[in-house]
Amino acid sequence: MTLLNKPDAQPGRRHDLTALLRQRSVRLAAVGWVVCSGLVLAVAGEGLPFDWPSAAARTPVGRVVDANLALVEVLLLTALTYWLSRKRAVPDLAGRAPRRSVAARETLLLLVYGAAGLGLGFVLARLAGWHPFGLHLAGSIYGTHDHISPAEAIAWASFNLVVYAVVPLLYFRRRYSAEALNLRSGDRRADTVLIGVILCVESLVQIATLDPEIFDLTAGQILVGAPLTFALYLAGAVLPAMVFIYAILVPRFLQLTGSTATTVILGGLAYTALHVWDAWTIFDSPGNAALSVAFLLLTYFAPGMFKTVLTVRTGNAWVHVWAYHALAPHTLADTPHMVHVFHLR
Repeated sequence: MTLLNKPDAQPGRRHDLTALLRQRSVRLAAVGWVVCSGLVLAVAGEGLPFDWPSAAARTPVGRVVDANLALVEVLLLTALTYWLSRKRAVPDLAGRAPRRSVAARETLLLLVYGAAGLGLGFVLARLAGWHPFGLHLAGSIYGTHDHISPAEAIAWASFNLVVYAVVPLLYFRRRYSAEALNLRSGDRRADTVLIGVILCVESLVQIATLDPEIFDLTAGQILVGAPLTFALYLAGAVLPAMVFIYAILVPRFLQLTGSTATTVILGGLAYTALHVWDAWTIFDSPGNAALSVAFLLLTYFAPGMFKTVLTVRTGNAWVHVWAYHALAPHTLADTPHMVHVFHLR
């Protein structure tokens, strides 16, 4: 096991950091990150082909810098999470998963099911004339010039909730306890403190660096738009990710790999994969496809890893929901988008 699940380890100790960096998965992840950054600089040229209204003024170099600063923030939040949970007994997530042969079979079936869900979301949405259904509604994070109707937003949230949360939960809850699925807190007080601190820090970072447009809305728009955004994104993005990845896949990743660091990396990759149909991605040429994959990783890999860290350290998949997903960034960042989609005045 690694530094991340030693309750008495000190993150600053040289030998712990050396042991972490010696892991092949960590080295591969670092190389992959550098390759993605370099690929953008090599392929993008003077500008990026994506429809990004909120980042239209940023150059490719600027976007790579932004992604690396976001990675630094995630690493600092990881260190803060480790410090806040240093006195806790680290839960045995691997022990919550079934034996290796069963875990391997369930993991493979889940990955195939997830890929099929993405395929079905693509087909159904395109038949309706909408953007393909991924983990984010079109226009999230980067904005969009496309028209997003209320019907598309509601259908997106409903589809994701059923496919990635309701169906998997019904299937696995019949076979495993709430604790085995990381749905029960082992220390509510400690979880609450961790949620409060991470939520405050992330909210301040979002406000300081992104200047969220929510503060430009009227009081009436916020009163209606914020709860609406919270509910839609809870159904369409937060609960699907929580159930599919952090409740079910993460314990199985840990059982199969025996490494917390590798589990965290796989959690980041799984989270990234569920965003493959983000409305801004373009796959009409090799160059655009490469840039799309690179920016999917630069955008979602680090947040996906941190959500995994929160789950591994607490054994509670709900922690990341309230600390680092439902409220900040989604409600904070996406309320203006929902105000526009639903024509709130």
